Amino acid sequence: MAAHLCIAAALSSAAIAEPSNVSFLGSTMTPAQIQTGEALYAETCASCHGENREGQPDWRRRLETGRMPAPPQDGTGHTFTHSDADLFAMTKFGIEAVVPGYESDMPPFEGVLSDPEIVAILAFLKARWPEEKLRFQAALPSMRSSPDG
Repeated sequence: MAAHLCIAAALSSAAIAEPSNVSFLGSTMTPAQIQTGEALYAETCASCHGENREGQPDWRRRLETGRMPAPPQDGTGHTFTHSDADLFAMTKFGIEAVVPGYESDMPPFEGVLSDPEIVAILAFLKARWPEEKLRFQAALPSMRSSPDG
């Protein structure tokens, strides 16, 4: 039984990005930044997005308010379909910064979290995405540098 658990753990961790392979806005993130992000996520984000990043129940179905529940941040949601710049803007300024007119229960974190803290949280989330989600995000046109810089 223990051998099966070790094999399962090895297989699941093999599918997750190594912290040394995670970048955000073009900068490689350090293990310390990712650890900071994990602690900040627990303090700031887990109450809505889940202790294990599982999101709120029925996250694809609108609430009675017409707003959407908090999606999972464990690689099963849609976060990986957004560029780093958009993820940063949505976290700092609110979803409306990227999707004008969209009403969300997620508040903007400007004035609550510093820019490095936001980056650390987002790097922590990316460090837990499966490799295929990282590759998908990296291939987004908005993730590539412009020819001018």
